[in-house]
Amino acid sequence: MSTIKSYTKPDNISVNIESNPNKIILVDTSAFIALRDSRDINHVRAKNVLKEIKNMRTPLLTTNFIFDEVYTYFSRFHEVAVEMGEFIRNSPGIILYHRVTAEEENRAWEIARSYRDKTFSFTDCTSFAVCENLQLKDVFVFDEHFTQYARFNVLP
Repeated sequence: MSTIKSYTKPDNISVNIESNPNKIILVDTSAFIALRDSRDINHVRAKNVLKEIKNMRTPLLTTNFIFDEVYTYFSRFHEVAVEMGEFIRNSPGIILYHRVTAEEENRAWEIARSYRDKTFSFTDCTSFAVCENLQLKDVFVFDEHFTQYARFNVLP
């Protein structure tokens, strides 16, 4: 298993983490969408959860696969897609940007193949694998698949 010490963000911005990895929260696509889209059913809850996370000064982590989903979701509105992309990729001290490793991707494929009765996206499976590998316990999501996988504390 990996331990979190630092991440190299795009453009070689390094973020050091001294805290326990269990205190880092994975942010999923559904949370990013709810935070940005005021018409989303979870918008108010997402803003409230983010406020609590900020008050606790808890680092957030997302992946390049989640980045892809967020950008793709908002791509109908190019300026919003770019805004979200810049926020995710260039927010040192706020969001840790984790590139899914080959090992994590292989574990994700094992998960995808194992859960025949679920409709997990491959991005969900990579998120599960990253959380397992980095020993993350908390996830900020509005995606029922994380509850179905049943290995994390789902926020809210």
